[in-house]
Amino acid sequence: METQRKCSGDDDGGGERGLLHTWKGYSYSVTPERLLLPRPVLQVALGTRHGVLLVEGGQVYSFGELPWKQSQVPEPAKPTLEGALSGQRVVAVAAGSFHCGAVTEDGGVHMWGENAAGQCGLSSLSSVPNPTPVALQELEAVAAPPQMVPVLELACGEKHTLALSVQREVWAWGSGCQLGLHAAVFPVWKPQKVEHLAGRYVLQVACGTSHSLALVRCLGSHDSHRPHVDKCGRCNQLLYTMTDKEDHVIISDGHYCPLGVELTEDDGKLEAPAPSAGLKTSPSEPVLPSYTSKLESPAVAADADPTSDLSHPEAPEEGEASLVNGVLQASDSDTLAPSEGSSGAASGVKSSPYPDEQAVKDYLRKLSDSTQMEAKASGGLHTLLPSAGGLISSTPTSTLNNLVASCASAVGERVASTYEALSLKKMMNFYLPSGASRSGGSPGVVDNSAERVRQEDSMQGKKSSSTGDIREEEADGLRRRLSLPGLLSQVSPRLLRKVGRPRVRAVALTPLGGAVPEDHEVLPTLQTEVWSWGHGEHGQLGHGDNLARLQPLCIKSLNNKEVVRVAAGAHHSLAVTAHCQVFSWGSNSSGQLGHMESPSTVPRLAKLSEGIRVWDVSAGERHTLLLADGDCIQPIIYYSGQQVKEGEEERGNGKELHQQGGGEEEEEEQAGGYTQQPVLLPFCMNLGYVNSVFAGGRRCVALSDRNVMGFIASLHELASTERKFYCKLCNIKSQIIRPLLELESLSSALGQVLFGLLQTLASRFARLCHLTGQHATSLTANLRRGREVKNLLILEHISIFLDSYHDYCSAVGNFQVMGGFQALTKPSVDVFGKSPELLQKLSECSEENLTTADLLVALFYLPTHHVYDYGRLLLKLATCFEVCSTEYQKLQDSCSKFEASVLRLKRKRKEADYTVHFFKSFPGKMTDSLRKPHRRLICESSNKGLTLQNAGRFSVNWFILFNDTLVHAQFSTHHIFPLATLWVEPIPEEDTGLYGLKVITPEETFTLLALTPMEKAKWLRSINQAVDQVLSGAGRDAASGGTVQKLEPPVSRTASYTFYKEGRLKDAIYEGRWLSGKPNGRGVLKWPDGRIYTGTFKNGLEDGFGEFVAPNKTLSKNDHYQGHWKDGKMHGLGTYRYASGEVYDGSFQDGVRHGHGMLRSGKLNTSSPSVFIGQWLQDKKTGYGVFDDITKGEKYMGMWQDHQRQGTGIVVTQFGLYYEGAFKDNKMMGAGVLLSEDDTTYEGEFSDDWTLSGKGVLTMANGDYLEGSFSGEWGSGLKVTGSYFKPHLFDTDKDKTRAVKLGRLCVCAEDKWQAVFEECWSQLGCEAPNRGEPQKAWENIAVALTTNRQHILDSPESLSRCHNKTLESLEVIPQHVGPVTMERYHAIRLYLIKACDTPLHPLGRLLESLVAVYRMTYVGVGANRRLLHQAVSEIKSYLNRIFQIVRFLFPDLPEEGGLIPEPTTDLQDKKSDNADAPLESPKPARVVSSSALLLPVLLPRLYPPLFTLYALDKEREDDVYWECVLRLNKQPDLALLAFLGVQQKFWPVSIPASLPAPGEKQQVISSTKDACFASAVETLQQISTTFTPSDKLQVIQLTFEEITQEVQTLLKQDFLWSMDDLFPVFLYVVLRARIRNLGSEVSLIEDLMDPCVQHGEHGIMFTTLKACYYQIQHEKIT
Repeated sequence: METQRKCSGDDDGGGERGLLHTWKGYSYSVTPERLLLPRPVLQVALGTRHGVLLVEGGQVYSFGELPWKQSQVPEPAKPTLEGALSGQRVVAVAAGSFHCGAVTEDGGVHMWGENAAGQCGLSSLSSVPNPTPVALQELEAVAAPPQMVPVLELACGEKHTLALSVQREVWAWGSGCQLGLHAAVFPVWKPQKVEHLAGRYVLQVACGTSHSLALVRCLGSHDSHRPHVDKCGRCNQLLYTMTDKEDHVIISDGHYCPLGVELTEDDGKLEAPAPSAGLKTSPSEPVLPSYTSKLESPAVAADADPTSDLSHPEAPEEGEASLVNGVLQASDSDTLAPSEGSSGAASGVKSSPYPDEQAVKDYLRKLSDSTQMEAKASGGLHTLLPSAGGLISSTPTSTLNNLVASCASAVGERVASTYEALSLKKMMNFYLPSGASRSGGSPGVVDNSAERVRQEDSMQGKKSSSTGDIREEEADGLRRRLSLPGLLSQVSPRLLRKVGRPRVRAVALTPLGGAVPEDHEVLPTLQTEVWSWGHGEHGQLGHGDNLARLQPLCIKSLNNKEVVRVAAGAHHSLAVTAHCQVFSWGSNSSGQLGHMESPSTVPRLAKLSEGIRVWDVSAGERHTLLLADGDCIQPIIYYSGQQVKEGEEERGNGKELHQQGGGEEEEEEQAGGYTQQPVLLPFCMNLGYVNSVFAGGRRCVALSDRNVMGFIASLHELASTERKFYCKLCNIKSQIIRPLLELESLSSALGQVLFGLLQTLASRFARLCHLTGQHATSLTANLRRGREVKNLLILEHISIFLDSYHDYCSAVGNFQVMGGFQALTKPSVDVFGKSPELLQKLSECSEENLTTADLLVALFYLPTHHVYDYGRLLLKLATCFEVCSTEYQKLQDSCSKFEASVLRLKRKRKEADYTVHFFKSFPGKMTDSLRKPHRRLICESSNKGLTLQNAGRFSVNWFILFNDTLVHAQFSTHHIFPLATLWVEPIPEEDTGLYGLKVITPEETFTLLALTPMEKAKWLRSINQAVDQVLSGAGRDAASGGTVQKLEPPVSRTASYTFYKEGRLKDAIYEGRWLSGKPNGRGVLKWPDGRIYTGTFKNGLEDGFGEFVAPNKTLSKNDHYQGHWKDGKMHGLGTYRYASGEVYDGSFQDGVRHGHGMLRSGKLNTSSPSVFIGQWLQDKKTGYGVFDDITKGEKYMGMWQDHQRQGTGIVVTQFGLYYEGAFKDNKMMGAGVLLSEDDTTYEGEFSDDWTLSGKGVLTMANGDYLEGSFSGEWGSGLKVTGSYFKPHLFDTDKDKTRAVKLGRLCVCAEDKWQAVFEECWSQLGCEAPNRGEPQKAWENIAVALTTNRQHILDSPESLSRCHNKTLESLEVIPQHVGPVTMERYHAIRLYLIKACDTPLHPLGRLLESLVAVYRMTYVGVGANRRLLHQAVSEIKSYLNRIFQIVRFLFPDLPEEGGLIPEPTTDLQDKKSDNADAPLESPKPARVVSSSALLLPVLLPRLYPPLFTLYALDKEREDDVYWECVLRLNKQPDLALLAFLGVQQKFWPVSIPASLPAPGEKQQVISSTKDACFASAVETLQQISTTFTPSDKLQVIQLTFEEITQEVQTLLKQDFLWSMDDLFPVFLYVVLRARIRNLGSEVSLIEDLMDPCVQHGEHGIMFTTLKACYYQIQHEKIT
């Protein structure tokens, strides 16, 4: 950029940027003079007779008359530097009539000049000579220090100043009601916040002499976080009100504070009668002013032209009717279109300014008729409630407004109601009570006026070029509502939605959020409101009256006009819209408004010839400057207002001019001519490229740039092109799209689909239009300040533009393909007539005789050409820079993106055209089924270039490739193959000599033959490209402009497909991964009958892990399976939850239960809750299994066949019965043994459950027995034929001979749970135990771990961190071949512990299953002491069988009882340790046993049920033992030691006191308890906390060591025990340890002890403990 900044060193000393020209008036003789400054001027501000300049670098110069300077500058015209601001970088300046302001970079404010009214914000000075800082302070809390508020810009009036803060709030100081403050006393020295605008986002402020304007962003959803004020600060009335009527709600935001109206004297003009004193205005009720009885009707004022009164009867959209100069006139505040040739209609001046009631009624009737007509015509709804800006609440003095309701404001415009809900009649009765003041009047006038209104209305749409935005009513209403912060919270959103919705259409034609979600952060907003306040005697506030306003009030008629800039002259106001139109209002004494219509109290459009687009305005005392685009790029300047005569001395009408007010017009007449409408300044083309204009006092200033290297011209061209384009789009929107959408017959003419597409098209158009408007506004702002490339939003946010155009083009294409433009022909003829000049003009078509449809196509494709302009203009800008600069890079980059987009949009249009053409020629019947909005034709084989292999001789095969499907059409049928599931591969030619393509779809595979290799290549490429585009995301077609195209789409892909052929999958829908035509990978398959499979597939079949849901019709619930599949069937582990409530958890094979599994039926409250766990064969219980029948309280453990108990088995019941024997046909049948709780035993034949039948022996608990034949059910009286024996009557000392040996008639432990072990072997890849390769087994383990872990990772919550670590360590295969040393042995032990810790490892899974079955067997009813023997042998069998697997995995591990040598230490060490050692003892070795290796893993998990059985079995002995222990423990230590016969030398003579002094001993007193051998006792007690026998033996050994240690400290010498010495001491320790179930502990150790330790040290110690146990039981206490 710097390249253009450098001064060119011209003679004029100017440079190239910011050249300043100044002049007065508009006559041809005027020539602007150059004001020479050392640096480019950035901004100018003009007061009445002085000006302030801001130059680059932030310095400020003043020129003109500066009376506040103490030393009057001799040459007032010369700009002088304001030295007080040196060191500060100023970013903005402002000038009031006689004072100035500046804003510095950090947001500080400096003021100087006239200060009599406090306008400089400094107290006690009447004028301020030099710039002085003024602080804006936010008082947060009472105690907190005030916050400084940084400022963005200033605006100065005559006696007041406004500042806009960085927070977008307005601050004011000075004097007068134009401050908008609630001030009681003026002047206000200290800047104060204008509370009435708090919470709103203010974009700009402007000051006139005595009024203020603010441009405010409409409250969108993004402002909802701002706090809102809902009560008026003065009169304490609600700002927003809701009045609930029977069938509608009136919502009004039109509160106007009565205290805020400053009543002015009637200046000889008829404006309005003053209200009666006590009038109270409440916004929620209509106001009926009580007029004073004698109203003199003033004569029509001389200066009022009677014709002008009706010259602007605007369309009654907002429909306020107002009375001006005795003539009823309908005014509107929504769409302001000046009506050209309307002639005056006042037939005579009436005696009273008011029409009588009859006249009003007539007028209203007419109005209502036209309203209803309009409502019918537009299909819209009209709300018939007074709009807030107009009727009841506007001001108490507006004349007829208080009588006439605003009849037809746009839908939702601040009021919610529907047309049907409220008839006009009711409204009138509501708002026109009979008490309204009557007076005579001429009905003719009224009628005429109403008629005019109607004509005007019908012309409105055609004539107003782009005034109204296309707003569907909904959008309109919504925006109005959004600008009321209080509303959304109070009205139910449903009501608002319902109300704001027209009957047919609901497409918002202006995107509410703007173009894109983030656009309000990025692009300037177009949804704005203009607020005004201050003095209004010239109508400069724009509210339709001449009253003053003390607080800001929104000018309702400028809503939705997209105002982007406001300006204020002395007594008039201007607003520029995004459409480049100018609205003006206020004093028009010199034609400064740019039009000659009256009243000028409401905004009206300035009269400019067609094609002039204004983009900058400024207003002086009595003139207006407009900067506009004309036909060329260079901007032109228009002047409107008073002529300034050469040589006329301004001093003559100096300050006093402002004080006069009333006499201004007369003065004007004498001062010279003025313009009737804006005139072009002839010299403007000589000024170069003007970037902004400024007016003030009588003076005009323009800032221009030289066109260096074409850069400035290019920037101007970019901006003016964009503005022109926006106006063009708005015209299309308002003149074509809106009238079409408002046709009531449209939806029926187009049909549902096309109508929806048209709505989408319209909303995309509106979005594009809105984006263009925002962009044009931002470009204009960049011209006004900056002119930098870095400020171009289009470079930063190019994607927003590209996407909008892309979406729009798609929408046009979709509508076109569906034949939309043909269908639109008839509606278009209805709207635009037979000869569519308007369409011809707007679509810029030069060709003659085009059909309406073609014109519409051209018109709707028109916006897409603009992308080319973007590229062209950015390239033009780029050429102004060095190739290496970043600006060049950025511009070039964006340019190429736009160029690529141009090609893309052209291609899209071409595709759409091609498709439309194809459907015209295509046979009609198929067209309807094949036509889809997004579908485009790629190629088709009507040239017979492609045929089907092996087709019949007479068959017709026509292939059509669309962008989403391949269609195979025959005579009368056609089949559609979606491209997402279509694979095509070329068939190599050398085999067949044919040019073939093989096409694979999920259910069909066929071969296509091409005529030539080229044709084959074309189809192959086309199909592959189309498939690839479908897969890579529809429609983003080769977005990069068709760059490198992949040769072929991926073979594996994700897609959705519905099967259609007969078979298992008919009508099923599959969504998921595919591989060459088959589902493969993860997917979901849904059948029409409700079955759903979710999981993995392989080769088109369910395979891997998956979930399956199948509805059960009879129970109307679902079956649910979760588990493994293979080849489309359940296979492997899984859980099946049946609809009946049963749950099967276990193995499946070929879709049925097979292998080991558990079936749980019913909950406890259903009829048959039961659990079966065991082996299944082909869906039947077969093999060993345990069945727990919870309702009967029985548990069966034995063999099954076909769901029936068959073979040997055991039944135990909750009442202690125990049966073991044979079963047949689900009954006890054959030989068996039955024991009852009290040991009564029957051994013999059975025929049914618990039914004895045949020979047997019945033995009583005392040994008596019966022998014979029995019949009958156990427990209900047995019939017996036999002999009774009482064997022990005489030989008492003989052993019981009849003790029954249990366990002979049940399943042996090795045969139990074979399925569980088989499952584990098969997981390791072996068909049978030990048949397989260890290497293969290890690989299977690794695979199982990885897949299971992956499966679990998908649901991480089930996996703890440590578990994950375990898994990671297990995935490493340990060394499993080679000789086993001690080190390897320990490694194996650790590996097994880890493996058994996770169910994902086959061993862990095996262990988990074994624990489950063991608990199922021996918990609950199974806790029967007679099962102890089987429980123990079952554990031993587990050990053997697991050890077998471990030895298979580690083949070099010695077998049971084998030895592993300990690593021997060096021989020398041995020698030195025991110099006198005996000969080498045999090398120590470790015996390998399954119990040592595996019990530590297995037993802790099985310990609770097992130990319970031991406790039950040893119950009697333990009770005897415990009684004895309790008795003996009552003895003190010494007594017990003596009783047990412990030798005196082992008695502890003394024990340490709790804290004895050194060397001091404390005698054991005879009464001491639990003090001797305390540590040994404590050690022994830990036996109950250990699980495995080896751990328990370890505890016993430690106990012995503790005893020895204690005795050694007593005897102070080494000591060898003899058993006689040791036993009593140990017995003492055992007694004191008080172990409750010592018998059970002893038995457990005995049963499960490692056989190799039975004869070692541990064995002896254990025997000692056992002896103690028996000794205690039989201890006789004397």
